[in-house]
Formats: sequence, structure tokens, C-alpha cells
Amino acid sequence: MVLSNVMPLAAHAQEANKALAPLASPIFVLNSLDATISMIDPKTWTETKRIPTGKEPHHLYLTPDNKSFIVANAFGDSLTFIDPKTGDIQRTVRNILDPYHLRFSPDMKWFVTAANRLNHVDIYRWDGQDLTLAKRIPTSKTPSHLWIDSKSTVVYASMQDSNELIAIDLATQTIKWRTSTGATPADVFLLADDKTLLVGLTGADSVQVFDVSGVAPKVIKHIKTGNGAHAFRAFGDKRHVLASNRVANTISKIDTQTLEVVGSFPGPGGPDDMEVSADGKLLLVASRWIKKLTVVDIATQKIIKQIPVGRSPHGVWTLDHAPR
Repeated sequence: MVLSNVMPLAAHAQEANKALAPLASPIFVLNSLDATISMIDPKTWTETKRIPTGKEPHHLYLTPDNKSFIVANAFGDSLTFIDPKTGDIQRTVRNILDPYHLRFSPDMKWFVTAANRLNHVDIYRWDGQDLTLAKRIPTSKTPSHLWIDSKSTVVYASMQDSNELIAIDLATQTIKWRTSTGATPADVFLLADDKTLLVGLTGADSVQVFDVSGVAPKVIKHIKTGNGAHAFRAFGDKRHVLASNRVANTISKIDTQTLEVVGSFPGPGGPDDMEVSADGKLLLVASRWIKKLTVVDIATQKIIKQIPVGRSPHGVWTLDHAPR
């Protein structure tokens, strides 16, 4: 009886280890309540370093030269630049007010931040090294996530506590329109057509789809994903996008051509941000409420490892990721 129980477990462990092929670069998990980043060794799949940041690191973004990733420390009013290969802190830029979410424009001229607690969006000029504030734009309640179109002309920002979506014209640095959304809009994701915008409704069970190509935006669909639809990540195949459902503890795979859910993955412990490995085999999930990085085998749709990290893990990223 004992042996019959042990053998399947051993076989499962072997399959899990086989699926956990090493990545080329470390994995970084932002521990938002600890003001730290857990650096995960991509060969042993264990935490090897705890990197200090400013208070409340929530999101990060790679610099245009790929030599740094920038961590936005919302309550610390600062940005931490980190080497994506070694995890070494390169520098800290202070007096950046409440940078909750962040994004570079595709033409690399602008750097935009959303001030989640102070209710504004900041637009900075970027010269390849330094940031200069160009415009602070008052918004409405709790700006959350940002996206910039491929032509670097429009910034889209969700307003989490006033249930709105706004569009900012980058040329004039003014709000061009404002529209209502469903409950508690969080992440936004613009498809390659620069026309179709997905909005995760964390206060509901769906993704709201807008056509933003006209003078005014139009709702064209609701995609039911699961309770607490929150964050997006490109799947890497130029057709599908993942949406984490933070209350349902699932991750939905959405076909961007049909705007339908075509698959699902487990996401225990309040799945938040996600990453897909460059080979398309692994899904990395920040399990926010249980202090773990969850690793899912994409082929089998099964959890193959969970790695303890810090409190309230939010962002997760590696240089060795699938195409956006």
C-alpha cells in the first residue's frame, strides 16, 4: 500500500522537474508590503536574493536599452533601477510622486506614471538617462493602469474608484475623452490593431471591450472570465492574451480574434501579475494573498511549483519572457 502511493508521487516529481527547465535570466517578484524584491534563481527555482526598494513596489518596466528595469515605489515616491541579469541596484530616482503604474511610449520619448493615491497621471520626457516632468494631469479617483498606443499618441488610463476610462492626447498632454466602465477597472490592454481595448473589471467577473478608434469610445463586448478580472499578459503567440481573475483564482486565455475565452489555468491565492517564459512553456503567477510565486506548466495546465516570497507579491518579471 505504501509503495503504491509513493510511486505516483515520485513520477509526478520527475515530471515537474522536467517541466521546470532553467530559464536564461533571474525571475523578479515585487513584494509590495515588504518594500523588497525576491530574486529567484532560474536554475534551482529558489529565492537567492532579497533586494530592498522604496515603500510599496507594485509594478516595473524595462528601460528602452534593456539594461535596467525600473521599479515604481508608489508610497516611497521613487523609482529603483535594477540590473535585470544580476539584481544589483543601479540607482534610485526620488521625488517621483506616487508612481503606482508606469510605462514608456513605444517611440521611447515619454515615460508615464499613474498616481494611484494622489489622483493624477504624470508625463515625463525621457532622454535615455534622465526624467523631466512635462505635465501633471489631474484625473479622477484612483488612476490604476496605463497603456500607450503603438503610434505613441494616446495614453489610456483606468480610474479604479470612479469606474472610468480616460484617454490622454500625448501631443497636447490633455484629456481627450472620458467614459464610464464596469465596476473597479484595473489593467488595460490594447490589441495590435490600436482599436480594441480590453479592461479588466476587478469588481465584476468579466473583461470589458471598447472600440477606441472613433471620436468617442464604444463598448462592443463583455467577456466573462471569472470574479475579480484584474491583470493582462500577452501569451506570446500574437493571438492570445491572459487575464488573471483574482477572486476566482483562475487565469483565462482569451482569443483576441474572436474575443472569447478559449482556455483556463489555475491561479491560487489571488493571482495578480503574470509572466510567460520565452519558450512558452511556463506561466509565472504572483499569488498575492499567499506570499508565493506559482509556476504553471502551460501544456498540462497544472501547477508544478510554488516558491515562497515576501508579503503581497504583485509584479513578476524576467528578461527571458515571451514576446509581448
